[in-house]
Amino acid sequence: MTIATILSARDGTVFSCSCESSVRDAATLLAEKRIGALPIVRGDEVVGIFSERDLIYRLHAIGPDVLDQPVEQAMTAPPITVTSDTPVMSALSLMSRRRIRHLPVIDEGRLVGFVSIGDLVKYRIDKIESEAAALRDYIQSA
Repeated sequence: MTIATILSARDGTVFSCSCESSVRDAATLLAEKRIGALPIVRGDEVVGIFSERDLIYRLHAIGPDVLDQPVEQAMTAPPITVTSDTPVMSALSLMSRRRIRHLPVIDEGRLVGFVSIGDLVKYRIDKIESEAAALRDYIQSA
């Protein structure tokens, strides 16, 4: 299965932030939407990711003045991305190897989605449970 399968179950809304926005505005969006990270865009291009970790690291290094800086100065860049045809297991492996929790999904240079490791793990667990149920049904009917 691919990332497209996960995205198809959603309404297509992807929250993002422009690189000129302040760290305060990005942090507010994270809190209001109860999400862990945002793709940071310049025009139509994803140029980075701003996460809760980025906020904590910058607050520790700079202090509260970081809140008034552009998010571009606090984001992680360049972003590691996948396409919608990336297999779920490949994306999980990439996230584990790179020790990241979020991936922008880019098709033909355009942001089409944003997935978290939690999204991928949930999908994988649901698939395994479904396969186990099918095997139980098969065994019981034999």
